[in-house]
Amino acid sequence: MIGSCFAGIPGVGTTRIADPGSETDNSTAYNSRETDRMKNEAKEFDIQEYLTRGVERVVSEALRATLKDPKESAFMLRFAAATKAAAKRRKKLEESGEHIPTFLIASITSECNLHCAGCYSRCNHATADEVPVCQLTGNEWLRIFREADDLGISFILLAGGEPMLRRDIIEAAAEKPNILFPIFTNGTYMDEAYFALFDKSRNLLPVMSIEGEKEITDKRRGEGIYDRLIGNMDELHRRGLIFGAFVTVTKENIREVSSDSFLQKLAERGCKAVIFVEFVPVTEDSKELAPGDEEREYLRGEIARLRRERPEMVYISFPGDEKSSGGCVAAGRGFFHINSHGGAEPCPFSPYSDVNVRNTSLREALRSPLFTALRDGGILMEDHAGGCVLYEKRELVEALLTKFNQ
Repeated sequence: MIGSCFAGIPGVGTTRIADPGSETDNSTAYNSRETDRMKNEAKEFDIQEYLTRGVERVVSEALRATLKDPKESAFMLRFAAATKAAAKRRKKLEESGEHIPTFLIASITSECNLHCAGCYSRCNHATADEVPVCQLTGNEWLRIFREADDLGISFILLAGGEPMLRRDIIEAAAEKPNILFPIFTNGTYMDEAYFALFDKSRNLLPVMSIEGEKEITDKRRGEGIYDRLIGNMDELHRRGLIFGAFVTVTKENIREVSSDSFLQKLAERGCKAVIFVEFVPVTEDSKELAPGDEEREYLRGEIARLRRERPEMVYISFPGDEKSSGGCVAAGRGFFHINSHGGAEPCPFSPYSDVNVRNTSLREALRSPLFTALRDGGILMEDHAGGCVLYEKRELVEALLTKFNQ
């Protein structure tokens, strides 16, 4: 959700890799040279400036999208000031050799009531039906949120499992108004208490998962889920509360979820942000659903068009074109992930950890041997076939983790 939300910023180019030919030796040599070139460019690439400008664009678009909502606009103006102050804190740390990302993904529970087809979290065993044990407490998460605020992290994405099962943590998040907390939810636990909390604490933004129209949403998420989501959207709109939509993009639904008819239905119900996340296959039998180069190019074009023609909503895609951001922005370059047990991981799609924030600070976690090796060793800039380099290169990541755990 993060990588390409900054794509299209003036001055940040997009590198396309041409086909070097069919000969294996030539292809290998070409890819090696291309990787070396990308590593050299990454050393010159100002990631902090890139991320700061990306945040400014997202906030600017959010302000424009909420102009007709005085209460929401007032919050966004305060948040815009907070992001500028956060950028100054990150820049100061950057000057002393310490890079701080703008985003954190927090999977606050491993529990979920749905069994969505192709769910990466269940396939990685990060989500299970058993009662969660040894997960971070609400107080531990509040400490993490405070540390994040002090470091200049502006966005913390709450995920799971189903995050709304942890009301205590969401209430803790409400206490940090300088951070925007998108809550990635399946929408089945939305109730009166949550509606009241969202009204009181505008830094909490429900982002509901929807796969397109009724047929395809219920096919992947379960019968009746689409109607439940639409009901939630209508109630949020009735109360004057904004929300976002989270769409997993596959070859099956890419045309539908980027269509004007689908997006118009969301906009009419008060949706202010649409986050497109490319489906990352975590099993062999689901590879055919993953978008290829043609689909990614189509989605990039559609998002550019939507930003021009439908400015009433903010559009973000992930992982998008990693080459436009000097490589993948995981492992603390632009974001990192903390799982429900406190393990600091490069990304939800790369569930490997060599440090736990229960026993250390966020700053120390960002300096972990695994994160450092991924950022400095060039893996994030490796050429790869799919949209997610860490998934494509998972054997290399596993080898590094084994090395550091010896």
